[in-house]
Amino acid sequence: MPEKTQNTAPTFAIVVGEHSGDTLGAGLMSQLKHHYPDAKFVGIGGPKMLALGFESLFDMEELAVMGIIEVLGRIRRLLHVRKSLVEYFTENKPDVFIGIDAPDFNLTLEEKLKANGIKTVQYVSPSVWAWREKRIFKIERATNMVLSLLPFEKAFYDKYQVPCTFVGHTLAEQIPMNSDKSQARQSLGLNVLPEQHLVALMPGSRSGELKLLVEPYLEAAKKLLNKHPNMRFVVPMISQDKADMFNKLHQELAPELKLDVIVGKTQDVMAASDVLLIASGTVTLEAALVKRPMVVCYKVNALTWQIAKRMVKLKWVSLPNLLANEEIVPEFLQHDIKVDDLVSALEERLFQDQTALLSRFEQIHHELKQNADEKSAQAVIALMMANI
Repeated sequence: MPEKTQNTAPTFAIVVGEHSGDTLGAGLMSQLKHHYPDAKFVGIGGPKMLALGFESLFDMEELAVMGIIEVLGRIRRLLHVRKSLVEYFTENKPDVFIGIDAPDFNLTLEEKLKANGIKTVQYVSPSVWAWREKRIFKIERATNMVLSLLPFEKAFYDKYQVPCTFVGHTLAEQIPMNSDKSQARQSLGLNVLPEQHLVALMPGSRSGELKLLVEPYLEAAKKLLNKHPNMRFVVPMISQDKADMFNKLHQELAPELKLDVIVGKTQDVMAASDVLLIASGTVTLEAALVKRPMVVCYKVNALTWQIAKRMVKLKWVSLPNLLANEEIVPEFLQHDIKVDDLVSALEERLFQDQTALLSRFEQIHHELKQNADEKSAQAVIALMMANI
């Protein structure tokens, strides 16, 4: 492949599997476009990347599957998508391939592309420090560089002498150190009275977790409202189709419960809220950066849970706890998601002093504020220009 110069328009292949990856991809694209205004971006992207001119060969939702059993149900389609991408990129060689998160899909794709002489980057480290540690050897085979979001990950890669660059998290740049609650409420048109408490119900952006968590969330909301009539509830949804899915479940399970569903403004909803009942995932990091108390839930298919709990060696599942290396936010996993416990945890965060928690969130924010978009772009450019 010919060596690129700063004046040559390169092609960057990117594959993302969910909305958090779309955010990272859009940030990376914006910086790469600053260096290479005529660069081409192609692969699988989400709405933020598409808005920047990304050419998506498949819908991002094709890859938005969580859990071992859930993936098995879609395996033929996933294999078809991956085979198609291998063929496309082998015939239309990009200068660099960047797989963003989605490691079970991207690492095998990266391994095949690297074997065909394409330089590969895995942006977001798989949780090799949590389970299946021997995946580090596949990562070494599959990638020329890992871009890690979390500070403790680089030490793990250094131990195995696998190239890794800690870039921080783009959300730490995008989210202000102080998110104004009144301003957020005003921008959303939420007329919250001074005596009211606003609780955000956040059952996730994937269809599977949405179906599993909506019922306990609605039951907890009803119980909280019965005990404290000044409660008000808001539900942020990532897209209209997810909002439609939630609304259907709401009407089936708790039509009497009043709540506001808001599409496409998750961060504003978090900033407007007093406490969040939230599904585990990248969104918990976003909540910590917005600096709102939260109660975290995690639920998957029963068989997936049985398999995962034997393999994973983590004390916690949520990113705020992993980054703090202690439980600073409560977690309720699988069978421990009980309505009374959720209500008690929400009450604690609503009615007890949260100063120490907010201080830890601020510390995490400073640690991750590393100018991630530019750092990741520079790492990709350096790899592209290198003779390897």
